[in-house]
Formats: sequence, structure tokens, C-alpha cells
Amino acid sequence: MGKNRGDHAAETAVKKEGQRKVKKQVYETELAKMQIELVKLQEWIKHEGLKIVVIFEGRDAAGKGGSIKRITQSLSPRLCRVVALPAPTERETTQWYFQRYVQHLPAAGEMVLLDRSWYNRAGVERVMGFCTDDEYQEFLRSCPEFERMLVRSGIILIKYWFSVSDEEQERRFQGRIHHPTKHWKLSPMDLQSRSKWMEYSKAKDDMFAHTDIKQAPWYVVNGDNKKRARLNVINHLLSKIDYQDLSPEPIELPPRQDDRGYVRPPFSDQTFVPEIY
Repeated sequence: MGKNRGDHAAETAVKKEGQRKVKKQVYETELAKMQIELVKLQEWIKHEGLKIVVIFEGRDAAGKGGSIKRITQSLSPRLCRVVALPAPTERETTQWYFQRYVQHLPAAGEMVLLDRSWYNRAGVERVMGFCTDDEYQEFLRSCPEFERMLVRSGIILIKYWFSVSDEEQERRFQGRIHHPTKHWKLSPMDLQSRSKWMEYSKAKDDMFAHTDIKQAPWYVVNGDNKKRARLNVINHLLSKIDYQDLSPEPIELPPRQDDRGYVRPPFSDQTFVPEIY
């Protein structure tokens, strides 16, 4: 069934809202505040032994990677891990589909950010024909039960879908093509996805219809403006976990140990990096 005028009007309003610019100073000030709160959240997760899984899915070039980078920027990699799995190996393709993801789930006191996840089956694998129809239908049946099982086990599961307009994705793809440090971000699969825009849209809608469950709902992030998207997703993430401020008392550095007559080897015995700059 096609969209009615009200649906189109609402969608247009959301896109325009997401395209509003954020002044650089406002963005940097708000981001700095939120990153402090993320550190507080990290300490609470560690203290309470929480297990957090945050899924980042969405259109290519919608801003998932940039948001993940801003979330993890000030956090300990021992407590907050980013998992971005490559294509499955030949052996992994014969395993239970969720098996390769289960091993990356968090232990107590950890937060795992999945840059792409088990939803590959409902997206790229479905559209590009990398799975059979039976495998796809089984995923739609089993995924909600799998996620309910994770939630029952005590895992806090938060799922984000990053949406971006066709026009904005095109602009970002062109930027990657012409920027020497961003070529790696544009995979052959990304290029093929441009010719299958509507198929990906249908796959996303079908995926939401089956997996937008009460225990683990999807949260859509308007990604047309990167800065706004980053602030919005971090703010939302902080709001989803009831944490307390466990900031330690001010730290006082102890005095440095006295050399007690120890004579160090001469600097000339060491090999230094040339100081070109």
C-alpha cells in the first residue's frame, strides 16, 4: 500500500528538521558535556556489572561510524568494545547464524557497540542474494526470540537505525570518491547498494515489521546532518540507562621517587625518532 499525503508530509518535515545546521561551537560544547556523561555511564556500568549491547544499523554513509567514534572517544577500550565483523568465513557459514555474534556479547561491566550486526541477514544478505529465502524467513522468525532471550538474560539491548536521504547519501559518496583518505569507506558493496535503493528500503520495512519488538524496539536516527545525529543518538543512549554519578574524589599525585644516586645510561646510547617537525 502506498503512502498517503499525511505520511509524505510527516516524512518531509522530519527530513527538513534533520537538515538544520548546528553551529560548530554549540556542537563541540554539547558533545564535550555528553562525553563526560558517557564516562560517568561507563563507571556505573562497571560498578553495577551491567551488560549493554548497542546495535548500529542503517543506510551506507548514514553516519554510524562517526557516531560510534564520538561515543567511544573518551571511554576505556577494556570496558567499551566496538565489534565490526567482516564477511563470514566458509566455516562460519555452516554454523548457527547467531553463533559468530554470541561470542562477542558483553560480560558484566561491559558495553559492546555492534557496527553492523546479525541484521546483515535482513539487509545486505537479503538484497544481494547472499542467503536463501528459507534462511531469510527463518531469521525473521528467530531474531525476535533471540533478542528476547538476550533481554531475559540481563542484557540491555538498544537498536539504532541511521536513516539518510538519497540526495545526502549521494553527496557523501561523491565526497568519499574524491577524498584520498576516505576511499576505503566506499566498498564495492556500497556502490552496488546505490542501484538497489528501493530494494533496501523494502528490506528495511520488512525487517522493522518483524523485529521492532517491545523488549527491543528500533530507534530511528535522522542522519542527514551528521552533527545533529551524533548529539541526538548520544543523548538518547544516555537517557536509556538510569545511571548515577560515581566520579571519584579529586586525585592527588604522590611525589616522584628520588633517584637515590642512580645514574642513567647516556642519551647517546639510545636511538631516537628523527625530529623533522
